Amino acid sequence: MEMAISFHNSSFKSPFINSSSNPKPKFLFPTQLSGLISSPLSSFNSKRTCLKFGSRTFTKPVKCSVSQAAQPAIEKRSQLKRRSDIRNIAIVAHVDHGKTTLVDAMLKQSKVFRDNQFVQERVMDSNDLERERGITILSKNTSITYKGTKINIIDTPGHSDFGGEVERILNMVEGVLLVVDSVEGPMPQTRFVLKKALEFGHAVVVVVNKIDRPSARPDFVINSTFELFIELNASDEQATNIEYDEHKGRIALGRLHAGVLRKGMEVKVCTSEDSCRYARISELYVYEKFSKTAVERVEAGDICAVCGIEDIQIGETIADKAFGKPLPAIKVEEPTVKMAFSINTSPFVGREGKYVTSRNLRDRLYHELERNLAMKVEDGETADTFLVSGRGTLHITILIENMRREGYEFMVGPPKVINKKVADKLLEPYEIATVEVPEEHMGAVVELLGRRRGQMIDMQGVGAEGTTLLKYKIPTRGLLGLRNAILTASRGTAILNTIFDSYGPWAGDIVTRDQGSLVAFEDGSSTSYAIASSQERGQMFIGPGIEVYKGQIVGIHQRPGDLSLNVCKKKAATNVRSNKEQTVVLDTPLDYSLDDCIEYIQEDELVEVTPSTIRMCKNPKFAAAKKSR
Repeated sequence: MEMAISFHNSSFKSPFINSSSNPKPKFLFPTQLSGLISSPLSSFNSKRTCLKFGSRTFTKPVKCSVSQAAQPAIEKRSQLKRRSDIRNIAIVAHVDHGKTTLVDAMLKQSKVFRDNQFVQERVMDSNDLERERGITILSKNTSITYKGTKINIIDTPGHSDFGGEVERILNMVEGVLLVVDSVEGPMPQTRFVLKKALEFGHAVVVVVNKIDRPSARPDFVINSTFELFIELNASDEQATNIEYDEHKGRIALGRLHAGVLRKGMEVKVCTSEDSCRYARISELYVYEKFSKTAVERVEAGDICAVCGIEDIQIGETIADKAFGKPLPAIKVEEPTVKMAFSINTSPFVGREGKYVTSRNLRDRLYHELERNLAMKVEDGETADTFLVSGRGTLHITILIENMRREGYEFMVGPPKVINKKVADKLLEPYEIATVEVPEEHMGAVVELLGRRRGQMIDMQGVGAEGTTLLKYKIPTRGLLGLRNAILTASRGTAILNTIFDSYGPWAGDIVTRDQGSLVAFEDGSSTSYAIASSQERGQMFIGPGIEVYKGQIVGIHQRPGDLSLNVCKKKAATNVRSNKEQTVVLDTPLDYSLDDCIEYIQEDELVEVTPSTIRMCKNPKFAAAKKSR
């Protein structure tokens, strides 16, 4: 993908053309990017220095400070001196609309790499989990130089569960590139990131991407995006993080909003007006392409890394020692889903994991809060149980996967929604779900969403491929386990996207699973003989020669309710010699990933997570409670 990027010295223009009769947004196509214009930066003031942190994720993050009101922020910016040699932009979009690929093209166009240099696709997705799942999880920044202008570029996640990453970095930039797919048009996360950008008073340049797709409909996408701007009341003018180094200690990353920051300078670190302490800057770095470059001073407008403040936290402001004041704190959307983490109590505990105690688990979970603004952790009912709240199941699942790879061994319960009580009325979170499905499978998907208390908002055809786009408002409870169910109903052809909408009245009971589980009857090693008879009762999760324990879930029952099976039974030996050995044909066992297991389990079930194995089992506490009755 080729593109041409041009920059100007005037202020960052609005997405609307200045016309009193018919204002229209400014749209760009991926073959040519033009009109990226600088937003007014903070003033250069040698007496007042203020650094507000932006967004990347490493060992320990910092909560960034942002303006709470968009209009006062715009008025204040217009009074400040502008720099013409630096641009700070964020690329935001719905998942899979092409943000990271767009950054690849910008890096290629600016000659960051040699012509003969091998560069992997989505070079910004450097995290192992990001490459495996094909999504961006952590916000990352790089920089390029174009005609003497330094451009700091921040690539952001597109999945709604990682919206906190987007919220954290918006205070570091003056404008955003809003990437929209030429077929799908504005999707749920498109609305979310645009709403946040407009709240910050940022200018937005719309990029219509993938216009070479057979079903591309750029005119429709342009009109839909324009309507979204109007709906969000866009005006016509229209995080912070920390990483860690073994030698330098904690490193704070952020954008300098005003003044000058120098190496060796004494500064004030503030959480609020009444809570400040003093520190000294030992090292300063700015970003040049994919590396940090040491500098003696940083001026207002640039994004930099600061060393020397070992106890810096997200939400704090580095300010001038004499005159500096703290910046307003960022507001992040509240979590909507929680899961219970506990120590591993299975008979296989300690076989594979390095960290297995409740102290290990507690320290790791609370350590996550230092870099994950949108997550919350609290102690559970017992000393070895902890409640982790996040923006969605995927948000928490990524934490589980990271901990598993770090050597932790633990158990997690099923996801539960976080309800509220207002005026003695029970409210639950609702989300907007969009499903792209072929017409032949639309009936089954509509029936499935209806059973989960979903209310249809819109239905429209997409392109000439016979695909229908369904939009539903559905309780978050109804989304638990929905992704696999929709894939089954549509034979793997449907695409589901969701985003939080609001809290609403309790929708009533929802059945998310019609079938029970097949449960191991005793400890031992599974045999072909036992599995051959067990697979007549449902679909198996295990094959022969697998060690199991009593209470482990080994398959899906074909009927409601659980069924205990002896998958370790061996064929009895007799004195009768048979002329021909009987051939046993076994079905291929289901291979469930961590995400699949978390979607599958019910209230009385747990997922056992270890560095090398993921198992499911019945919760022994529920079994004990049933016996006591």
